[in-house]
Amino acid sequence: MTKVMIVDDDRTMVSLLKILLEMDGYEVVNVTQGGNFLPKVREEKPDIVLLDVFLTNMDGKELVAELRNTQDVSDMKVVMTSGMDLADQCATAGADAFLLKPYTPEQLMSILKENLGNTGGNSIQSGGVLE
Repeated sequence: MTKVMIVDDDRTMVSLLKILLEMDGYEVVNVTQGGNFLPKVREEKPDIVLLDVFLTNMDGKELVAELRNTQDVSDMKVVMTSGMDLADQCATAGADAFLLKPYTPEQLMSILKENLGNTGGNSIQSGGVLE
């Protein structure tokens, strides 16, 4: 089963994403505190991380940069999300993809499948993989 880690401090968003992803067959774990991020990534070994840019106690861009500089987890797939279009900044920080909030369930599933390498039958290209 594919494991998705959600790093977001918005409890409502986490609850909705968890339900949506579990209904689509994903295993979901979440992190609400940025300081727990790297230890939790090492413990859970998710296939992909859905990371909010703006966390209460941390900057998501700093977290992804830290991840990229940590040898044993540097190749972890990361999709960053924000209500502001920060795709370029997220790409520079090391994100594999960016989703602008609010996004549809179809956009989320499409970008997860693109980044996990199993595109399936969904041809929606919203969100986009960062170059």
